[in-house]
Amino acid sequence: VRLRGGDVIRAKHAVVNNAPVWAVPKLLPDKYETVSWGIKSVWDTRQLKAKLSQTPQTESFMHLHLGIDAAGLDALDIHYTVINEWESGIDAPGNMVVISIPTVLDPGMAPDGKHVVHAYTAGNEPYDLFKGLDRKSDKYKELKKERADCLYKAIEKVIPDLRDRIEVELVGSPLTHERFLRRPQGTYGPALAAGKTMFPGPGYAKIPGLLCCGDSTFPGIGVPAVAASGITAANTLVEVSDHLSLLEEMKKDGKMPDQCMV
Repeated sequence: VRLRGGDVIRAKHAVVNNAPVWAVPKLLPDKYETVSWGIKSVWDTRQLKAKLSQTPQTESFMHLHLGIDAAGLDALDIHYTVINEWESGIDAPGNMVVISIPTVLDPGMAPDGKHVVHAYTAGNEPYDLFKGLDRKSDKYKELKKERADCLYKAIEKVIPDLRDRIEVELVGSPLTHERFLRRPQGTYGPALAAGKTMFPGPGYAKIPGLLCCGDSTFPGIGVPAVAASGITAANTLVEVSDHLSLLEEMKKDGKMPDQCMV
């Protein structure tokens, strides 16, 4: 791996990359060489890079992070999904909002008597609404407030007096995700429809020794899926015989469910 400053880091086993698929072409050379059995081969990546760059994107998302007074909120669940109306579809802007209250399960995530609330529009916020805006401008701040309103209203279906309880308030926009998470156009991830196509495996860059993980690889978008993609990349480096030995060991120790027995 050649760094921006010119330094070179050489991997002993593999290079594992978690950059989104649209960033991968920028990391790959146009051509590279391999040597196998004394035979040198030259590979051209330009066609692959063009294909990866054209991977369709989902829209972006608005985020709302809150710290609230939890007094009297004893019957909350950890997750809620609010769909304002079915006719428009869940990908209509602001129509589907996902709410998470992790302090229901782990009160230690907030001070005593407080809750952490996270709400977001799941890949249905148009980036073009924010494109080109100065993040320090009043216009941007007003738009961000306007576009986050659906998040407050969704949470109010669960906590009606929400706005009276707010003590900490952070709003994220497509520009937030583009800047801090390096997501092109603030995208939620690749728009690969189930049943029509599949997320690629860790070798989609087709360069020996380069493995990919993250939400551009199978099984897809979301923290559990991304964690699984990292496990897949790591397992790719391990011989099948080692996999089988470990499975047998887990079986003997009673650490495997019946459906996974070998």
